[in-house]
Amino acid sequence: MGGDDEFDVSSGGTRRARWRGLVGISVIRLWKRMVTTRSGRLVATIGAVALTIALLVVVTGIALGLADGGAVADDDADVRIAPEESATLSAVDGVEGPRLGATNDRAETIRAEDGVAHASPVLVEPVQLESTDGDPRTLLLVGVVPDDEPRTVGGLSTESLESGGPRDADDSSDGPPAGEIVLSATAADRLEADAEETLTVTGPHRSDERPAPSFTASAVETAGDDDLETPIALVHLRDLQTVAGADGGQLADHVLIWGDADAATAAAAEAYPDATVQATDGTDPSALFGDGLAFATSLLALIVGVTICASFVATTAGMTVNEDRRTLAVLESVGYPTHSRLTIIAVSTLLTTLCGALLGIILGVGGIHALNTVASATVAPGAVAAVHPVFVPYAIVVALVSGLVAVPYPLAVAARTSVLAEVGR
Repeated sequence: MGGDDEFDVSSGGTRRARWRGLVGISVIRLWKRMVTTRSGRLVATIGAVALTIALLVVVTGIALGLADGGAVADDDADVRIAPEESATLSAVDGVEGPRLGATNDRAETIRAEDGVAHASPVLVEPVQLESTDGDPRTLLLVGVVPDDEPRTVGGLSTESLESGGPRDADDSSDGPPAGEIVLSATAADRLEADAEETLTVTGPHRSDERPAPSFTASAVETAGDDDLETPIALVHLRDLQTVAGADGGQLADHVLIWGDADAATAAAAEAYPDATVQATDGTDPSALFGDGLAFATSLLALIVGVTICASFVATTAGMTVNEDRRTLAVLESVGYPTHSRLTIIAVSTLLTTLCGALLGIILGVGGIHALNTVASATVAPGAVAAVHPVFVPYAIVVALVSGLVAVPYPLAVAARTSVLAEVGR
């Protein structure tokens, strides 16, 4: 028995050394191909994998942006109430998801509950504004009900908005003066406006039957992470509801609650028993599974990515192995068994796929930022895609799965190679 134990330990060490040697040969083989004139097919394979993974990252980022809400989800609230199975599509002009009703009255009821510090309906609407010296530009307006404490909604502080709830339809209740607006730095740059500037509503929200609504910029603030891409502004909820025609039903996209999480959750569930009540903890990739459109988009991108990546890797790897038949025959002649030669092929294929995945992640993240920049400057008032650290392992796993799907074909080509056949050639 003692002899058997010694043999197992020695065999384990030899096996590890053998694997290190095979991996080393695979790495050197790839490096030699990269620095020689035969690197064209290898570069093409890495490039194809990189582009496929980059496309996967970009589409997944768009899906996450749809599910998570983009820049408007950047707040410091403790609980959020959203319509059941809602899809936040307000970042795209003319498209919106379901909304909550009677939010002004129900938010007031929630604020009266013990443990709740504040509750505010939030209405998000793309609106065209025009400054005195600038052209009409589309901003993402976020309507809120501020209180005496500074809150963060849409990446901006409510401190510069005078506190107070929405007035009645006849303007009889007490409240702050109409027309206050807090601009993000990006919004101010887009409008070429400063503090105290008067901004007039234009475009589809302007009615010919009444004077054009206007806002006065009370402050220009630096927003959160999305500030460079999303021109966003805070206004009083009652003002935006009037502009958007949502005042009759007291509509809002969601309701934010500050205070004790348990008390806020209980108050939210009582006020909106059929809505979704969730804690707000930043961008959550799991939101993809709760949004049908976002999940379908990301799933389709995954299937297409794996299919294209695996097909291209299998084809190019098989062609490469076919060119390397003599090298494989030499390895067989010097004592490398079949499984060792196949291991070299498999490791080389997976390493090539991994290199493409790492490059694709960089291209994909850059593509998301470029897409947000272009979209916010053209068709959308804000960012349409989001980036999350989980994209890195996700892309690597997808690439490796694609490599595993592709590797049987080059292995089959390599397995048919023999010393006698190559010597005969």
